[in-house]
Amino acid sequence: MAAPRAPLHLVTPVWNRGTRGTRGLSRAVAPEGSQKKGRSLLQFLADRFYDVQALREYLLRKQVLKVHQKNRPFTYIRERFGPHAAGAYFILKQGGAVKFQGKEWIRSDARGHFSLDFLKFQAVPVEAVDASGCAINYQGLDSVCEWAETAGLFICPSVVGSRKDHSASPPPPTVALKELQSLWLQRCPHVDDWCLGRLHPLANSLQELSLAGCPRISERGLASLHHLQNLRRLDISDLPAVSNPGLTRILVEEMLPSCQVLGADWAQGLPSGPEEQSRDTASPLPA
Repeated sequence: MAAPRAPLHLVTPVWNRGTRGTRGLSRAVAPEGSQKKGRSLLQFLADRFYDVQALREYLLRKQVLKVHQKNRPFTYIRERFGPHAAGAYFILKQGGAVKFQGKEWIRSDARGHFSLDFLKFQAVPVEAVDASGCAINYQGLDSVCEWAETAGLFICPSVVGSRKDHSASPPPPTVALKELQSLWLQRCPHVDDWCLGRLHPLANSLQELSLAGCPRISERGLASLHHLQNLRRLDISDLPAVSNPGLTRILVEEMLPSCQVLGADWAQGLPSGPEEQSRDTASPLPA
């Protein structure tokens, strides 16, 4: 049965009006508003992103900037309520939890809200911090471990009055949570080897540290924990950047003899012995 002539007759002028057939047809079928919107979006992308690599670099820079903004120090909290409250406020804003000495754990809810009653504990030290899964980086660890007088942005009064005097030096940093005993950094995507080197101000107090599941921690970062001689428990399990977990655990145990190291079995990653190799190669033949 032949197709009706009327529909084909209606479509033919539409087809002929386009420069390349289907282009004219889609232009006629699509609403004019959506055409302008799509054209403006394509023009916007063409003007600002020349290729996929440029778009990827832009998104990466935006992500890095977002992480740095989340790790900015809250200097005004420290100046008004002291270092303990400032460190606790930073962790709670990250979505973590803190425990003041003799108090219950303080956590934020699913929407990121938390009570500000802890600001009353200005003289009460923080003894435990759980920042598991948070977007904390080396800059944020400075908020937990170490604070300068103006959070690293020191301005000498003499320089403000006269720019010729540059002899003054910034004051030495002060330890914010110097009584911190337990620190959990499990599955933190931005905690790397550089971050572990920032934990040295807690050497006198820190007794428990968990780094389980951090994808950017390697053997080099674990070697910087040698100054934490008061550690009693260290979790280094599930570290994908560590090439030889078994050997690394042995070296960490020798480096921290008084610490219980949790992680991979000591034989994981080590070459198998001659007996195991012969047992693997000698496969019995069926009778």
